[in-house]
Amino acid sequence: MDKPVAVIILNWNGEKMLSRFLPEVVKTTDPDIADVIVADNGSTDNSLQLLAERFPDVKVVRLDRNYGFAEGYNRAIAMTRYRYTVLLNSDVATTAGWINTLYDYMESHPATGAVQPKIRAVEHPEQFEYAGAAGGYLDCNGYPYCRGRIFDTVETDEGQYDDVAEIFWASGAALMVRTAIYETVRGLDADFFAHMEEIDLCWRIKLAGYKIEAVPQSVIYHLGGGTLPASNPRKTYLNFRNNLLLLHKNLPDSCRKRRLFIRRLYDTAAWGKFVASFDFKNAAAVIRAHRDFRKMARRYTEHPDTNLLPPTPNIISAYYLRRKATFSALKTK
Repeated sequence: MDKPVAVIILNWNGEKMLSRFLPEVVKTTDPDIADVIVADNGSTDNSLQLLAERFPDVKVVRLDRNYGFAEGYNRAIAMTRYRYTVLLNSDVATTAGWINTLYDYMESHPATGAVQPKIRAVEHPEQFEYAGAAGGYLDCNGYPYCRGRIFDTVETDEGQYDDVAEIFWASGAALMVRTAIYETVRGLDADFFAHMEEIDLCWRIKLAGYKIEAVPQSVIYHLGGGTLPASNPRKTYLNFRNNLLLLHKNLPDSCRKRRLFIRRLYDTAAWGKFVASFDFKNAAAVIRAHRDFRKMARRYTEHPDTNLLPPTPNIISAYYLRRKATFSALKTK
């Protein structure tokens, strides 16, 4: 019988990550419902040799070069045929029953297009992990934050977010999606290359009428920071550029220009902060991000009619002015 779930790990020169994390993924992923697949993005290290020697039962999809996170997954998913697809980072440790919990939830909730598990940090297992925590949201200006993490404040997991919740976006570190819906909304946008492409995907899934939910009864651990450190100018560039692109693509004409204007004001302040701290490389990255966004925006001429951004909160004012550093605190006045 064909299995319903593909757990796809995108790899590029990740021999060390595969060696460290893949054994646990194979051990804890129920083989009756899921195949573990490594999609190799044209690696030049010994990743393929490692897979052949140590993981002969793991399926391998070979891509001819590094297509980045978005296009790499698009190509890999197009080469496989499963009812559900899990996008799983190579630096993730899974736990017993993780895939069964997500699968059972999706099977019993047809209005849900994608889900994520609870994500804790490998290095600090009592804490949520930065990239997703217990589910992702956007504020009124399109800034992402999570149940369990706002900006650089990461909470300890004390069970405070153990309820299943509808969220705005699911983390690309571990995202289960109905493959048919993924294909209908045209998958991940390769223009993003890396960073925030899963938020864009989830936004489009929501525009198509489906829910995004966090199912914290499924737990994984994510190392994080495996691609670029937070202070890296390349990461700064991608985050600023892609956040602008995210808003431009998915907001309707009625509010898009206003939101982008507000974001430019905030980004100018961020640029000024970099300059004031003599961090000229990151300051230059902000300028490049806005320049390249203006070029890329011309490709996107169709926009939705519905504004899915919430009217509140404003994370900038809540976090920096009112000192509300946790998700729970946002609910208090």
